[in-house]
Amino acid sequence: MRIHLISTENKEIVPFDYQQKLVGTLHKWLGENNHEHGEISLYSFSWLQGGQLRDKGFDFPNGAKWFISFHDEEKIKMIIKSIINDKKIFCGMYISDLIIEETPDLSAKELYYLGSPILIKRYLESECREKHYSYEDKISNELMKQTLLHKMRVAGLVPDETLNIQFDLSYLYKKQKLMTYNGVKNKANLCPIRIIGKPETKAFAWDSGIGNCTGIGFGAIY
Repeated sequence: MRIHLISTENKEIVPFDYQQKLVGTLHKWLGENNHEHGEISLYSFSWLQGGQLRDKGFDFPNGAKWFISFHDEEKIKMIIKSIINDKKIFCGMYISDLIIEETPDLSAKELYYLGSPILIKRYLESECREKHYSYEDKISNELMKQTLLHKMRVAGLVPDETLNIQFDLSYLYKKQKLMTYNGVKNKANLCPIRIIGKPETKAFAWDSGIGNCTGIGFGAIY
């Protein structure tokens, strides 16, 4: 299930690294003692849309738009109840409208665009470091597949043996984006993907996102 949120205009400049503020807002709505911290993220959310670039950040003169998706529909219902009591986001913005979208039938859909960049990472024990992968790395498609299958197991779903995920390298505007979160620099990918698999697998991906760290604002798709 997915909710689309629309905000009022901002009263302060929204900083470039507002991603952590989005995470804080989401967890505020989930409640202080929610169990999503430190767990495998079976949810995803987009970055803010509709901003205008300024020297120190973004302006949203017509408000911002973003969406939040959860595999567990009860979490979405919990967020909706919280928003009714607390519409504040940050930088002077408040929720002005909310639209609920049920997870659609994705049987015939193969190409997916990004609501936030896809982060693919693995810890390389032999080199004692974490590596971030690009759409140019041949192994990236397999790593996205592995991560989604692992999430399906955590969610209690039967992994899809027909699953195939690929970056759409024909996209002319593909690029990598360096984002800092909590002082850590993350090299993520802005490139659409193609998902081949069972309808329920595509629906799960649509809700929970693709790649790593969907719980802090990476890998949301539509």
